[in-house]
Amino acid sequence: MTLPGPAIAIVGPTASGKSTLADLVALELDGDVVSVDAMQVYRGMDIGTAKTPAEERKVALRMIDVCDVDMDYSVQLYQQECRGIVDEELDRGLTPVLCGGTGLYLNAVIDEMVFPSGEKGDKQRSAYEAMAEGLGADGLHALLEERDPASAALIHPNNVRRVVRALEMLDEGKSYAEHNKGLRKRAPHYEARIWGLNMDRARLYARIEQRVDQMMAEGLLDEVRSLMDAGLNRESTAGQAIGYKEILDYLDGDCTLDEAVSAIKTRTRRYAKRQISWFKNDGRVRWLDLDKMSVEEARDIVLADLAGRTGGEA
Repeated sequence: MTLPGPAIAIVGPTASGKSTLADLVALELDGDVVSVDAMQVYRGMDIGTAKTPAEERKVALRMIDVCDVDMDYSVQLYQQECRGIVDEELDRGLTPVLCGGTGLYLNAVIDEMVFPSGEKGDKQRSAYEAMAEGLGADGLHALLEERDPASAALIHPNNVRRVVRALEMLDEGKSYAEHNKGLRKRAPHYEARIWGLNMDRARLYARIEQRVDQMMAEGLLDEVRSLMDAGLNRESTAGQAIGYKEILDYLDGDCTLDEAVSAIKTRTRRYAKRQISWFKNDGRVRWLDLDKMSVEEARDIVLADLAGRTGGEA
């Protein structure tokens, strides 16, 4: 069976330069960039999710700003909407360029994945939801990771509802990962070429620290204040996003601003480590070492590979 495609995916940890490379590749292909980021889907969450400002984009950026911050957007919705965009671009003879660091969302698009509903609603669930409020999304996800690492790897930390369901299943003697093995099977939906960006860990962490400082300078605090009027709160999925949760904690008086900024940097470094692990576990990813090449050289490698696969000139 011939799969639709090809599509290009540019992945890697936060602050590694994915957006810059994706823009350069898409510009050469006369196409768009499709965001693969669980938090960039929210309107108004611009600074803290590092959306490329509109005036700096070389091409259109799609799958951003598709819902409000008081909505619990899901991977199922993302899969449906993103595939619609990918299919549209393929029908126009274009090469979709997917770009982001949310590995589950990428797999949901390019692989055959069906998600369970996970609805239950009883005292057990209420207990875990209360625990989520006390520990935060990361803390609850860490509990799942300790009890069932395989299931934790499948679920984004911000998807508190899914983490709660996985913990419920463990109490029932079941594993979310085992029960839903199909979630990680490599049965492709599209032909996709996945490129991962890699760099020295110390350099990456320095870039993360610099990015957080830049976000604060650009007005992250005011952005969060504004989004609170639109329904952003610590119980929402959007309110658990790195950068937003910590500022909400500060605004609620739970920490100082310096402590909030420090926590953002710490959580972002930990998230980058999880992203690296996720993509390292996907043998399809071909790595581009940005310690040894420029972003323009990386672009040329991606385009040359595409030309070879399609039999034409990129």
